[in-house]
Amino acid sequence: MSITLHHGDIPADLDFGASVAVDTETMGLSLVRDRLCVVQLSAGDGTAHLVKLTRDYDCPNLKRLLANPDVLKIFHFARFDVAMIKRSLGVDCAPLYCTKIASKLCRTNTDRHGLKDLCLNLLGVEISKEQQTSDWGAEVLTEQQQAYAAQDVLYLHRLKEVLDALLTREGRVDLAAECFLFLPTRGALDLAGWDEVDIFAH
Repeated sequence: MSITLHHGDIPADLDFGASVAVDTETMGLSLVRDRLCVVQLSAGDGTAHLVKLTRDYDCPNLKRLLANPDVLKIFHFARFDVAMIKRSLGVDCAPLYCTKIASKLCRTNTDRHGLKDLCLNLLGVEISKEQQTSDWGAEVLTEQQQAYAAQDVLYLHRLKEVLDALLTREGRVDLAAECFLFLPTRGALDLAGWDEVDIFAH
């Protein structure tokens, strides 16, 4: 595992190829109250790039990457990350893929769809969640925080490969694709105040 920490933005010439794994770290889980602190990126090559953002979110290279229609963005629980990125950076992340949704659609034999569970059950990799609630707004990120943030993107490409095979086996590839297309709208609903209300319910 290799970790590169960037302050404010990524270099303009940093190339992630056709797909990039993405995750975020925030001050909390409120889309209204809490701020975006860190964005993690990986091309699936064992290297994680951590972008520690400034409060003014002046990061044109990162925004360009996240908005690039030719680069697939792979998330785990994209609903939150996509909404937070939209609110903070003003960027619509598309196209995208969510390993949590994919898992829920094809692994109906279990209710364990967290990233830790997927890594262990599908890849045989054990990851730690100890730093999940640490202070991501701190001026300096500890080595433990950096390692935690990195692991959230390092395995998403491999998970996508396994989940794609399971979606194909269960005949739910098209259904998953439609769910992924809806995620930016789901994020917009969350930001507009419909985060606790199911508008599809009776």
